[in-house]
Amino acid sequence: MSPIEIAATIFGLISVYLTVKENIWCWPTGIIMVILYVFVFYDAKLYSDVMLQVIYIFMQAYGWYFWVYGGKKEEKVHVIILKLYERIMWFIVAIIGAAAWGYMMHRYTDASLPYTDSLIVVMSLIAQWFLAKKILESWVLWIAVDVLALYVYSVKGLYLTTGLYAVFLLLAIKGLIEWRKSFKAQAPVPGHVA
Repeated sequence: MSPIEIAATIFGLISVYLTVKENIWCWPTGIIMVILYVFVFYDAKLYSDVMLQVIYIFMQAYGWYFWVYGGKKEEKVHVIILKLYERIMWFIVAIIGAAAWGYMMHRYTDASLPYTDSLIVVMSLIAQWFLAKKILESWVLWIAVDVLALYVYSVKGLYLTTGLYAVFLLLAIKGLIEWRKSFKAQAPVPGHVA
C-alpha cells in the first residue's frame, strides 16, 4: 500500500460520505480522489480503471456544476427515479458496453481481469452520470459496482482499496436509504434522464 493509495482512500471516504448527505463538497473531494486513483490503478495494470478515473474528473466537475446550477430557476436539484423503460435501456447499455470494452481490453492490452474490470467501468460511468443527475438508482448500481470491486481489488492485492470499497458498499446502502427518504419527502418530481 502506497501513500497515494492511502490519500486516495481518505478522500474517497470523505467524498462518498458527503454524497450520501447530498453535500456539495462531495464533488471537490471526489476530484482529488479520482486524480490519485489514476496512479494507483496504473501501477496495478487496471487500465480500464485508469481511464475511468480520467473520465470521472470531468464527470465530477459536471456533477458539481449541475448540483449548483442544474435546478429549475437555480433551485436545489431534487432526487428523481427512472421509469421502467429507462431502467431497461440502461441495463442493455451496460451489458453491451461492458462486453465491447472487455473485448478491447482483452484483445489489445495486458489488462488484468478485463471483462470484470470493464463491467465495473461501464456500470460506474452510468452510476456516476445518475449521481450527477440525482437519480436514485445510482445507489443500486454503486452497490453492484462495490461488490465486484471487492473481488477485483482483493485479487490484485490492493487491500486498502478493497477495504475502502467495503466501506463504499455500506455507504451505498446508506445512500440508497437516505436518498429514498429524500425522494419521498419532496414534492412529486417526474423522473426522467436528461
